[in-house]
Amino acid sequence: MDKKWVCGAALLWIAASNALGAVPVTAELVEVQKLWDIAPHNAFTDLLRHNGKFYCVFREGRGHVSADGKIRVLASNNAESWEPLALVAREGYDLRDPHISVTPDGKLMLVGGAAPRKRDNQRAPTGTFVSFSDGGKRWTQPKIAVEPGRWLWRVTWHKTKAYGVSYAAKEDTPYLNLLVSSDGVHFQPHVPKLFGEGYPTEVTLRFYGDGTCYGLVRRDSRKGKPSSAILGVSKPDYTKWRWHDLGEKFNSFGGPNFIRMRDGCWVGAGRMHDGRTHTALTHLDVENGTMTRILRLPSGGDTSYPGLVWHENILYVSYYSSHEGKTSIYLARVRIE
Repeated sequence: MDKKWVCGAALLWIAASNALGAVPVTAELVEVQKLWDIAPHNAFTDLLRHNGKFYCVFREGRGHVSADGKIRVLASNNAESWEPLALVAREGYDLRDPHISVTPDGKLMLVGGAAPRKRDNQRAPTGTFVSFSDGGKRWTQPKIAVEPGRWLWRVTWHKTKAYGVSYAAKEDTPYLNLLVSSDGVHFQPHVPKLFGEGYPTEVTLRFYGDGTCYGLVRRDSRKGKPSSAILGVSKPDYTKWRWHDLGEKFNSFGGPNFIRMRDGCWVGAGRMHDGRTHTALTHLDVENGTMTRILRLPSGGDTSYPGLVWHENILYVSYYSSHEGKTSIYLARVRIE
């Protein structure tokens, strides 16, 4: 797929505020490329650069909720031409929301949802699968690491351990659980009841500097409870956390992700519902616990779940969207200043 839009004129300037005053953040949308639309429904992306290659992973299926979910793996040397490397599946499970990382011993790791769904649109509790590869072409049989009912949505490696947050994949247990693993397969509770205000779900963790951990949390709307996104901050050993409400503009902030730029600012990404539904980039002030939208990506309808890679002064953003009719995978190049 090679459809592109060159958007050099799409420049948005935002002044976010912190304790030192106004911080100018600019985001210029340079180009958007459609990567993939082969399956009836192509969604839930992640992006990685490793050993000189870009890897993009996402789910293929008949629909947003279907029994045939499989994980497609693409690779590219230049983020222009993409090669399909693998299609990862497990019989009897709808595999969903893949995330890709690198283990301490240099293997590629997939982690994602595993729902024992027998028919399309059937409600089913979701667990978590993991799979590993030496180069992206051949993957180990997906192994269930967290049983259906709790969903470990993403893991982040820090030093020699994988950290991740599981959430309730059923209605009666709305709390987050911080998990840790030494091998990426066997996870143990580190903080069994991490956060439980509202209905928290998807969480991305990032580590920086002295080991400080930041967590960007999606909350869903349930029975009138708050659904605004939350930022968590913790120092080692990650048992005590401070929580910041990021405001109603970020209600149900779907597929939350964020990355640190070279100048120290953090850029977030996820689905927003301000105006029409779209995938957005944000400036995330981790010191003051605030977030501001800086760019709407070309998107709409069924959309979000961005992957983020910073390479040679360009932010690469994978995401999915249905704004052109069919739910497809896109790659944006964004210049951040």
